[in-house]
Amino acid sequence: MGPLPSLEEIIAAHPFFNGLDPKFLPLLGDCASLRRFGSHQRIFQERGEADHFYLILSGQVILETEVPPHGILRIETLSAGEALGWSWLFPPYEWCFTAVTTAPTDVMSFSAPFLRRQTERNAEFANEFLMRLAKTVAQRLKFTRQGLVQLYGTLNEPPKHTPVVEHSQECPARDEGPTVCQETRSATEQVLPGAII
Repeated sequence: MGPLPSLEEIIAAHPFFNGLDPKFLPLLGDCASLRRFGSHQRIFQERGEADHFYLILSGQVILETEVPPHGILRIETLSAGEALGWSWLFPPYEWCFTAVTTAPTDVMSFSAPFLRRQTERNAEFANEFLMRLAKTVAQRLKFTRQGLVQLYGTLNEPPKHTPVVEHSQECPARDEGPTVCQETRSATEQVLPGAII
């Protein structure tokens, strides 16, 4: 059995950092650690403190959000090779989603305060890192929008159309003055129950 790969080697091999300048690997290794989560374990909670950035090494993670009063909306399912978490980058540094594993999951965890300081101090590192993270943010927003459109689309279906009864066909004119025929009233009441016509 060969030696275990170093943190820097694991970081370099992850698709999120594909093509990263090797000179940034020691910097990332200084704030990284390996973590394992069991099946159906919460990694972070919506509105909780966003203090880490994660790379998924194995397993599977579901992103979900609460949509009152309809309950939990599943946003996306992530697996090995993907990045997890971007809310740590922007104030108030609170998670926008909840992340829950569906199987035993290994991640590389990075300290968010450390990464924020480095992006502020090192423009070259900020460009390398934030360009990658921007793609992740765009993907999350796309899946969130699709989920909300699907959810609210089922709640706002247009009412069924009820044909209007022509007066000349169903209500022959009478000499005693204007009136509303029973057939027309019945059809109207099906569309607008209790309305004053």
